[in-house]
Amino acid sequence: MSISNDREFKAALAKLGDVQRRQVAAHFVQQVFDLSNDPRVKAALDLAGRADASAAELSVAAAGVNTARVESFTQCGRDTDWHSQASHFVARAAQECVKPEVDLSDLWEAAMQSRMARICKALAAGEGTKDREAEVQYQALETILKVSGS
Repeated sequence: MSISNDREFKAALAKLGDVQRRQVAAHFVQQVFDLSNDPRVKAALDLAGRADASAAELSVAAAGVNTARVESFTQCGRDTDWHSQASHFVARAAQECVKPEVDLSDLWEAAMQSRMARICKALAAGEGTKDREAEVQYQALETILKVSGS
């Protein structure tokens, strides 16, 4: 299956099961984690990638990610720092991964917040905002679907 636009991307995402949705969301966020480097977010993503993550573990991780999100929002809002803004979007995307059940809307939100993080990085670097992260997500999902046999 070749994915070349958001319509095809969403259709492929809709075919994923519960655990796969959380794992794919975590994968999308891990692709932009270099824009955050917050250990609470990293721990949450590692947990969200596990098929056996319990609701209790996810709840604890969600609290840590929420704190990271609030702290990053405070930092980026103060100086309009694009690097801090990117970190905020990474934490916001990670919030979608640590829910006990990740539905299609949550998965889509994680993908979009991840794209926003990458756009902030491009703005900070003075580059254009061509949506390269969408293409990276399309390729990642294609690979995940091939490996899982879906």
